[in-house]
Amino acid sequence: MTDYRRIVVLLFEGRSYRDVVEVVGCSHRDVSRVRKVIEERGVTATTVVSEQDLAGWFPDGRRLVSATYEQPDLAAVLAGMKAQRHFTLLMAWRRYADTTTSVGARKYGYAQFCALFADYVRTNDLVATLRHEPGRAMLVDWAGDTVDLVDAASGEVVRAVLFVAVLPYSGVLFCRAYLDMKSPAWLDAHVRAFGFFGGVSQIVVPDNPTTSTHQRVKGEAERVVNVRYQQLADHYQTAIVPARARKPRDKAAVENAVNVVNKRVIGYLEGEVWTTLAELNEAVEERVAEVNHDLRRADGTTRWEQFVVEEQPLLAALPASRFEEVEWKECKAGRNYHISCDYQRYSVPYRLAGQLLRVRLTATRATIFDGHDLVCEHRRLTGRKGQYSTLAEHVPPQHQGIDGLWSRRWFTDRARSFGPATVQVIEQILDRHAIEAQGYLDCQNILSGLGKANRERLEAACQELLNNRGQASYTMLKRLMAAINSDANKARKITPAPSTRKRSSTTGVGGTGSVELGPDVYVRDASHYELTSAPALSNLADGQQGVGR
Repeated sequence: MTDYRRIVVLLFEGRSYRDVVEVVGCSHRDVSRVRKVIEERGVTATTVVSEQDLAGWFPDGRRLVSATYEQPDLAAVLAGMKAQRHFTLLMAWRRYADTTTSVGARKYGYAQFCALFADYVRTNDLVATLRHEPGRAMLVDWAGDTVDLVDAASGEVVRAVLFVAVLPYSGVLFCRAYLDMKSPAWLDAHVRAFGFFGGVSQIVVPDNPTTSTHQRVKGEAERVVNVRYQQLADHYQTAIVPARARKPRDKAAVENAVNVVNKRVIGYLEGEVWTTLAELNEAVEERVAEVNHDLRRADGTTRWEQFVVEEQPLLAALPASRFEEVEWKECKAGRNYHISCDYQRYSVPYRLAGQLLRVRLTATRATIFDGHDLVCEHRRLTGRKGQYSTLAEHVPPQHQGIDGLWSRRWFTDRARSFGPATVQVIEQILDRHAIEAQGYLDCQNILSGLGKANRERLEAACQELLNNRGQASYTMLKRLMAAINSDANKARKITPAPSTRKRSSTTGVGGTGSVELGPDVYVRDASHYELTSAPALSNLADGQQGVGR
């Protein structure tokens, strides 16, 4: 559009037509037209000329042409695009073109419609620049894109979502992958983000997901922070200030961070195959480190450099203990003296079977109370459902022997109640097999079959087997037990015979022909048995007859 005011000023300065054309960029006809209007209306250098005067003296022909076109409602188009993310200019133009027009009115084409809308946005949809204070806010959100995890065994594909936290002043960001967007993952991500930044911001600005806020009354605009989320805020001495609904510019910094994560993290990792969440998070940490430490911005600094120098000292200190989500439940102890809580089973003292108990669940511990009295504490079980955590002191005496079922120790412990001979036989059977477990059935048949109602006879049969050095087997022990029908037939332990070796120290006893080997022990020497006289023979014969009788 020709700048007529500029032409008027240059003409009063005495500039030539050529100079005016070069300065304003207009044609000679425009300069001649302005000169003619000045002369006709008697305009001088001191005359005040308003914009209305210029518009009347030099009417714009384009306005006359546009008057023949029906003007679109560009304000409604802009509002529709803000309210509906899938609303496009093509849809708006089609609605404009399909509406009925007044007689003689014309419609703009799509290209001109887009140009008019662009001019309208530049002058009406103004954006304010948000100035963030260092250490004041941490903005959090879930990234829109996901990463696929493939189960190595089944081939099942699971989508992992990425949590993003950013400090808007320095732009330093934190990112971590999770399998879902539920409350435990949401809270754990905040705890890890605080640890990553090494401090706590004054406020946390989330979006309005159900994990952070909820409506107190359905249908009303009021939203309140969830109880668990508020517990985390109280633990870290910060405040939760959710962004306004449908106001993405309130959290433009995190939207920009999500865009960075989608391009520089997910975009780099999408072509690779990930089988575990731990491997994926390691790769995510490497990509985030590059964004924070390596990418330099227009001012020549990195995000991390500005964060360490200007923002980290202003963050509040982390509390002494890490936040753990606390959940209370009431569970009844079953007949197996275990409570079922969160699909896992924890033991309690067997005397509490059948009673209603209170359970406090955190991320790492399961604590059980009987009223206000602490009963016990277990490490919280995770992963596969239906696992058992059993403490030895909770098991009743009659169940003590079932620990380590179907193992060497289990069989030897059971055999120990029969006797030492039975233990040796069971060990021989287990040692005889190259694969120890192949002897378990033989041990079970012997202990539960033969020894079920004949414990003493089984111990006696095992002792007889050991005395005879026979091969231990079910059949051999069964035969030996059949032969033991009374206590008189029970085998006795083999005791070694006394030694017949003479002792080295001797002391003669005069006149008796004997040698003293020790207290009350006498051995006759060879001279005692010499046959030198008849009386001696007669005495010997009498002694033999006495022995015979």
